Amino acid sequence: MGDEVEFNPYYGVFPYRDFLKEENIPVFEGYAVDCHTVPVEPWERMGGLGTYVHVAGKSDYLSAYVVEIPPGGELNPEQHMHDELIHVISGRGSTVIERPDGRRYSFEWGPSAIFAIPLNAKHQIFNGSGTEPARLAAVTDLPIIFNVFRNPDFIFDNPFQFPERMAAEKYFDGEGEFRQVKPGRHQWETNFVPELVNFELPPWVARGAAGNNIQFLLGDSSMHCHISQFFEGTYKKAHAHNAGAHIFCVTGEGYSLLWKEGESPVDTVRVDWKPGTLYAPPDGPTYHQHFNVSQGQSRYLVFDFGGARYPVLESKMWSYENMDKSEKAGGMQIEYEDEDPRIHALFESELTKRGLRSRMHEFIPARA
Repeated sequence: MGDEVEFNPYYGVFPYRDFLKEENIPVFEGYAVDCHTVPVEPWERMGGLGTYVHVAGKSDYLSAYVVEIPPGGELNPEQHMHDELIHVISGRGSTVIERPDGRRYSFEWGPSAIFAIPLNAKHQIFNGSGTEPARLAAVTDLPIIFNVFRNPDFIFDNPFQFPERMAAEKYFDGEGEFRQVKPGRHQWETNFVPELVNFELPPWVARGAAGNNIQFLLGDSSMHCHISQFFEGTYKKAHAHNAGAHIFCVTGEGYSLLWKEGESPVDTVRVDWKPGTLYAPPDGPTYHQHFNVSQGQSRYLVFDFGGARYPVLESKMWSYENMDKSEKAGGMQIEYEDEDPRIHALFESELTKRGLRSRMHEFIPARA
């Protein structure tokens, strides 16, 4: 008998993989995807058209999908014992969420909105246009939940409810409350943000280039969400962390460099992004650095496992404490003065191609 067998039911079983096969829709794999154009196919369980998106850095905890709702259409009513954060890629529509006492909340969304489905809440999503499709991208923690419980009825047909996660009705109206922590960790607690493009963001100087940032606590979820902004002619400081950060470009255009310790930052992996692009730096941990080459500010949205309020894992809490601290001080960020000079040279070259001017001399005086 050989040492290897094609399949052994007593070894290396991942129920989530079997569930994916039963879903019978495509599974996209790669470093990045354009959520506007990724092919979708009929999705019997959810309704509409869909594809799973397993980007390189999705982690063991998370899965993403893109769903398209045809004009005048709707998704099937559902509930699920896993967290879910949703970003509106295109189109307009509405979502109805039912409380445990039977009362319903309804809110209308459009492009760049984000919202959460509170844990196991009954809900349904509708396209508000009779002529245009709507596309939504979601990130969920279904893989870890499915691999732990292994029973689809427990996950999708469970009567247990969490009324504490739907306590504030105003959170479904686009209102919220600011929770002050410290730069980079300030939070806006809500369940629905109608649009991200003009949402006011507090400064986050430590990440570089006079950027801005806020964390969102959506639906009292244990998942992470934040949006960051940086300006024309600038780039952020490089940093590293484990896999899981699903990054959506909301506005602007640019690129990100991804590399591991010992690799060339300008010759390893480059992801060019524009609104609708989704990517996730793979595990390693992987260094990544974001560059704005558009005429105006750029904003990117991140969904991940383990939020600032509920990090779930001790390793996530360590990350929150050290994400904007220099590596020289034991953190996970490369300061501008310590970066590979080829990074800055490439950025200047990219701006020159587009007839744009760099502002980095404002933040790195030695390179004026």
